[in-house]
Amino acid sequence: MRHTLLAAVGAALAAAAVGVAAPPAAPAGGGTDWAANMTAIEACSCPMFCQCYFNTQPAGHGDHAMGGAKHYCRANLAYRINKGHHGATSLDGARFWVVTDLGGDFSKGEMDWAVLYFDKALTPAQREAIGEVAGKLFPVKWKSFKTAEATIDKWQFDKDGAHALLEGGKTAEVKLHRFPGMTSEPVVIRNLRYWGAPRNDGFVLMQNEVEAYRISDKPFEFKSTNGFMITLDINSKDVAAAAKAKGY
Repeated sequence: MRHTLLAAVGAALAAAAVGVAAPPAAPAGGGTDWAANMTAIEACSCPMFCQCYFNTQPAGHGDHAMGGAKHYCRANLAYRINKGHHGATSLDGARFWVVTDLGGDFSKGEMDWAVLYFDKALTPAQREAIGEVAGKLFPVKWKSFKTAEATIDKWQFDKDGAHALLEGGKTAEVKLHRFPGMTSEPVVIRNLRYWGAPRNDGFVLMQNEVEAYRISDKPFEFKSTNGFMITLDINSKDVAAAAKAKGY
């Protein structure tokens, strides 16, 4: 089976295997009612447009020390929930951030590593809720998955660009500018699935000026590579329906 990023999402469930951590998630067939409409400011190390949506591995990057190209997709995903809830807990305006490297091979439906950052402004109930939502938005296996907290002190956009900062950019940063089209309207890719979300309004192409992760033992920084904004929608009924269709 050809495991593009989307095929890997469809094939893999949040893992419970030894050595593999995943965001906390309630059983798909029951639990708390929740819904989230959210917008992402996102960038990765692939050239425009990220080939992971159409290929079995990310773009290759020159590595003279290794004697050839190394494949990876290192990304920052900064989210703001426009409107959402988890039971009685409001998620309106809540922010979270995911830093990840998807690794070099999707053929086994497993990604390399990810860190989910909760905005420090979130309450414990909101963090628990976002943990469940993230587990369903990213229904894949991770070789390593961790959580942390930090202040998302900038998250803004207009028709010409977007900018998000984690701890003032000391931890992470994404800055995008609108990709030029034939008119003043943005270039949008439609009818393409985004991770586990069944609905989105299209990938608004915005090449990055910079996307960087500046701490830990796995820092990275890229310029003039892939970037986009997207607004997506997912809820607990979607997850239950998908699980039922698969016979879970």
